[in-house]
Amino acid sequence: MSYIDVGKENSTSIHLYYEDHGSGQPVVLIHGYPLSSTSWEKQIPVLLEAGYRVIAYDRRGFGKSSQPTTGYNYDTFAEDLRKLITHLKLKHFTLVGFSMGGGEVARYFGKYGSKDVSRAVIIGGVPPYLLKTDDNPEGVDESVFQGIEKAVAADRYAFFTDFFKNFYNTDVNLGKRVSEQAVQASWNVASIASAIASLDCVPTWYEDFRKDLEKIDVPTLVIHGDADRIVPFASAGQRTARLVKGAELVVIKDGPHNVAWTHADEVNAALTQFLAKGGAMSEKREKDKAVA
Repeated sequence: MSYIDVGKENSTSIHLYYEDHGSGQPVVLIHGYPLSSTSWEKQIPVLLEAGYRVIAYDRRGFGKSSQPTTGYNYDTFAEDLRKLITHLKLKHFTLVGFSMGGGEVARYFGKYGSKDVSRAVIIGGVPPYLLKTDDNPEGVDESVFQGIEKAVAADRYAFFTDFFKNFYNTDVNLGKRVSEQAVQASWNVASIASAIASLDCVPTWYEDFRKDLEKIDVPTLVIHGDADRIVPFASAGQRTARLVKGAELVVIKDGPHNVAWTHADEVNAALTQFLAKGGAMSEKREKDKAVA
């Protein structure tokens, strides 16, 4: 088991758990709420088979990582990611973020730019801006998020039960694309997350990532299910693909929020095809940037 120290809370070190497998160009996988790196189990073997080095880590507060009471904001999440990348001395890497992880991808570019980054992938991501405002009419009303916060604070275990129904669209997919046991496994992972993180992360879902997306200047793939009930396609993926110059958009027909599980074959095909376009071209791009 591998950990990296990303800070301290009083006398206690804050550790991120990560796994580092395979060889080749690195692909960093960033999970969604309220899961952990284990949620990538349908992608990791495929990426390894395709010849990539795969790094998956648990966000602070989730999975096997430390559970501090501070740092649940995207500047800190991006800083944690940066520390992991620096620790592993990664070059020519791809960032792949699901749901909340899409926020890390966007904020990473916003804070640190694209040096050493070859590609970016956002799957069912929260960018560009989920909150409905005067200059963002496509967003979701703030009362929806306030209701979620109240539900998590009152009984997060009950909230997770309802949340995962819409996470997988179980009324349509249960017994077909997702089993009762898989849904239960997701609940089990959520239940061991920090209670503070489970609540404090909710307001981060409507962070404004529009300026961050403008700084993404590498080939980018956006994957989103058109039946996503957690992060609506029209409010998120569709707009992200428009805001990132040259981004490719793959819409998963009838796909719920976690298409990486329910529609793994389609997601994996899109992901590996996109990554295969990198290689020498990505390295050339980095050399050109270094010269400039």
